[in-house]
Amino acid sequence: MNLRTVNVTRYIAPLREGGSLPALAEADDDFKYVVKFRGSGHGVKSVIAELIGGLVAHQLKLRVPELVFIRLDDAFGQTEGDEEIQDLLQASRGLNLGLHFLSGALTYDPVTTTIDGTQASRIVWMDAFLTNVDRTVRNTNMLMWHKELWLIDHGATLYFHHTWVNWQTQALSPFALIKDHVLLRFANELERADSYCRDILTPEVLRKIVDTIPDEWAAKAEEGLTANEVREVYYQFLTLRITQSVNFLNQAIHAREALI
Repeated sequence: MNLRTVNVTRYIAPLREGGSLPALAEADDDFKYVVKFRGSGHGVKSVIAELIGGLVAHQLKLRVPELVFIRLDDAFGQTEGDEEIQDLLQASRGLNLGLHFLSGALTYDPVTTTIDGTQASRIVWMDAFLTNVDRTVRNTNMLMWHKELWLIDHGATLYFHHTWVNWQTQALSPFALIKDHVLLRFANELERADSYCRDILTPEVLRKIVDTIPDEWAAKAEEGLTANEVREVYYQFLTLRITQSVNFLNQAIHAREALI
């Protein structure tokens, strides 16, 4: 899977609602991007999760802004007046991740906008698969743009990699936090979504997704592991988890039954 690589030409503004202090920036292709920085407090694992989550969503035909690798030049940001932002830019020199900026998009409101069962079920299934802790009523991480639902912010997925301990056990675990998913009440086709998603996310597709992780990210993801070893853990986690999807599928079905 080939992502375009662009270069930041102008830092426009920080997006302070994001915990990792992403920013709106312009690149040398004249488009604006939301930049997720490798040097943020959440570290390189956050941008790896953002990359994998976005690519999985794209494979499942869910709408996500275009992902690009976005490079910060060594000299970029030296004139930035905000010390916190300057430190972030300096720590993020090199390759970062950008999401095409959806100008004019509005935050999804579950009270005013109903999502059809097919789409809602696929999103709930994906978030249970990726262990996404951050798609709740308080923080939907979804936008309405041109009357269509778009998914953003997958940096809080794959939380197993923050400890890297017993990842095999975590791959086989249900996902109890799915009970808080903002779309769970609409997700009335979870079993069909499971079949659909499993058919698409074959081992070959998951391998291609994982192989997209750049060496300079993977090499810093876990001390003591090489870039290839890090990618292999992500691949094994995802393939093992999907072969036993019944674990998180049943958790989601039971959570929905308790909700409605």
